[in-house]
Amino acid sequence: MDFNFATAGRILFGPGRFAELGQIVAGFGPTVMIVAGGHAAELPGLDSLGAERNLVRTGGEPTIPQVTKAVAAARALRPDVIVAVGGGSAIDTAKSVGILARNQGDIMDHIEVVGRGIPLEPVSIPVIACPTTSGAGAEVTANSPIISPEHGVKASLRSPAMLPAVALVDPELTLSSPPSVTASSGFDALTQCIEPYVSGKANVLTDQLAAEGIRRGATGLRAAWTDGSDLAARTDMSICSLFGGLSLANAKLGAVHGLAAPVGGMTGAAHGQVCAAMLAAATRVNVTAMTERQPGNPALVKYLQVARLLTGDPSASVADGIEWLAGIVADLQVPGLAALGLRDSQVDEAAAGALRASSMKGNPIVLSHHEVVEIIESSM
Repeated sequence: MDFNFATAGRILFGPGRFAELGQIVAGFGPTVMIVAGGHAAELPGLDSLGAERNLVRTGGEPTIPQVTKAVAAARALRPDVIVAVGGGSAIDTAKSVGILARNQGDIMDHIEVVGRGIPLEPVSIPVIACPTTSGAGAEVTANSPIISPEHGVKASLRSPAMLPAVALVDPELTLSSPPSVTASSGFDALTQCIEPYVSGKANVLTDQLAAEGIRRGATGLRAAWTDGSDLAARTDMSICSLFGGLSLANAKLGAVHGLAAPVGGMTGAAHGQVCAAMLAAATRVNVTAMTERQPGNPALVKYLQVARLLTGDPSASVADGIEWLAGIVADLQVPGLAALGLRDSQVDEAAAGALRASSMKGNPIVLSHHEVVEIIESSM
């Protein structure tokens, strides 16, 4: 048995630990760029970081024009450290800025699919990632998905150097997330535990992390959505998100994320909503495909474990797990793909894009175009 495992330089976890940010930043130097999403820019303490600082506000998922503008600001400021505070979009923006500011050329030289895809030199401005949502796990991943408005797709920058220097995960920062964001980000976190767990690239370490993430997400998601002030539920979801990020960074993803890239680019819908809409159908199609073509695939046993972790029932079947997923998506009022903006005329294109997506490489079985279409149509 052999495997590799890479993550952030340091992970600091726990309620109240955001208060340590000033001390952590001081260890890197006096010049600070802050990348903040939404209301995160108003969090106490940010306005006292460093002797010289520049604030970049982000809104929505990062786009090529937004990242390009922020990179220009970073090259002018030459910060010692970048502090990212917000959801996965703010953290992904900061990671992109950190590495592009230390590389030659612009984003189109290095981004996959829509750009030249030139490998990035493994140098970056250090990033301190402070998530305010429980979803992407971007604080411990080595890539950043970015929307290209010109092409209507989502593509990625990737490099081991994009792993943040510090992941500062404080569940208290997630207490103000509204129910819709809690649901959207929470389903992303749960998906990012399930897909690496059943991935053909999983290992004994990611299995432990992903399984615990699934267990925490199964109990924490509904509770956090119902009562946003429930710190225990928020802590469960922060762990689910963190462990999902650790797992996907080292064991890859699958069909849901393979589809989320083209569907997200076509619709502009929130990534977590897209994942939630397809999670039950993707699970069913994967299990059916393996049962018919690869009955000895070890992922079939893992899907059984997923069902039992989700339901809390040690005798649950895979069908029970799929029913649980479909039920909680409905209960938390996450819309289907049609309501998110996907048109029937785009289904074939989305399926083709998913089959080309790097995220599909961790899927436990190679799906046909017809099977991917079935996932989409079942999720409309």
